Amino acid sequence: MLKKTFRWLLTALGLIVGYFSTSAIMKTLIAKGIINFPNHSFTFVIIIIIGIIIFGIIFYAISPFIINSVLKVTAGFESALQKIPTSDIVIGVGGLIIGLIIAFLLVGAIGRFFSANGTPTVAIIGSSISLVVEVIFGTLGVNVALKKKEDLYNLFIGMRKSSKDKDKKGKLDSKHGGCKPKILDTSVIIDGRIFDILKTDFVEGPIVIPSFVLEELRHIADSSDDMKRTRGRRGLDILNKIQKELSIPVEICEKDFDNIAEVDSKLLKLAQQMNGKVITNDFNLNKVAEFQGVPVLNINELANAVKPVVIPGEEMHIHIVKDGKEAGQGVAYLDDGTMIVVEGGRKYVGNEVDVVVTSVLQTAAGRMIFGK
Repeated sequence: MLKKTFRWLLTALGLIVGYFSTSAIMKTLIAKGIINFPNHSFTFVIIIIIGIIIFGIIFYAISPFIINSVLKVTAGFESALQKIPTSDIVIGVGGLIIGLIIAFLLVGAIGRFFSANGTPTVAIIGSSISLVVEVIFGTLGVNVALKKKEDLYNLFIGMRKSSKDKDKKGKLDSKHGGCKPKILDTSVIIDGRIFDILKTDFVEGPIVIPSFVLEELRHIADSSDDMKRTRGRRGLDILNKIQKELSIPVEICEKDFDNIAEVDSKLLKLAQQMNGKVITNDFNLNKVAEFQGVPVLNINELANAVKPVVIPGEEMHIHIVKDGKEAGQGVAYLDDGTMIVVEGGRKYVGNEVDVVVTSVLQTAAGRMIFGK
């Protein structure tokens, strides 16, 4: 249908071309006296009609060739464009537009310079130079834009990401009253001390429980291993106590990351997206979070910070409960769980003794006291 339409349009074009061409030829022949009959005579009109018909037949006959040639060129052009990424086409067109704008400004100056001379030869030279300038700057604009497409793309993405991050941060701050959400991991829930910490109101902002953490707790609570099952159920009980007994807002976040397998990795990703802090007592998670720039609240570090300060030379009254790893050592524990290694304390296992603190070893995992 489309080919037929174009064929009749070309035939109509042939009729128009036939009229103007035959008319121009006839008028030229009459003006030169080659033929001798007046314009618009019957013979003149008949010749014009014959010319129109001949051109119409010619255009009708060659129209399939013209249409097929145009379609082949169009198909080739379309195929070439399909191989070029859309981003390259957009960037190339943008570079072309910028190049032509610069060329337009230069051509204006060139045109004013050559038009001042006024001679036809100079005007032709000026037009030629203008055309060359437009071609050069148009091509230059496309080439530069395509070579710098990565920089342009990164610039655009960076601006867009910065804008989104600002909007997202503003929404989160508004939603949470300016306090960053605190995201609990599985280990800190099972540990149980988080309930007492939250009860003191030292922690501000909403508490976020990710759905994938709840799922992990459920799997632990359903474990066939008695120890794991007890720990999992303890964690679920702690969550229920936090939700029912404390006034701090608790949110269940349903967001998940299907492309990430590890729960800890999901937790850090969620903290980055929510602009929040992770509460944990997992030493390894703490280190990974620090490496990725995610704020962490480690309750083991908090526990160490609030333990009584012990200095070398201080006397303590302790109960030695077991042998140490080294020969002659005994081991005792303070009420907060701090281990005390007593030199020569093996013979006092099961007894209460007075010891003198010799040194204190403080690590991220806890504190050890050495005495004798």
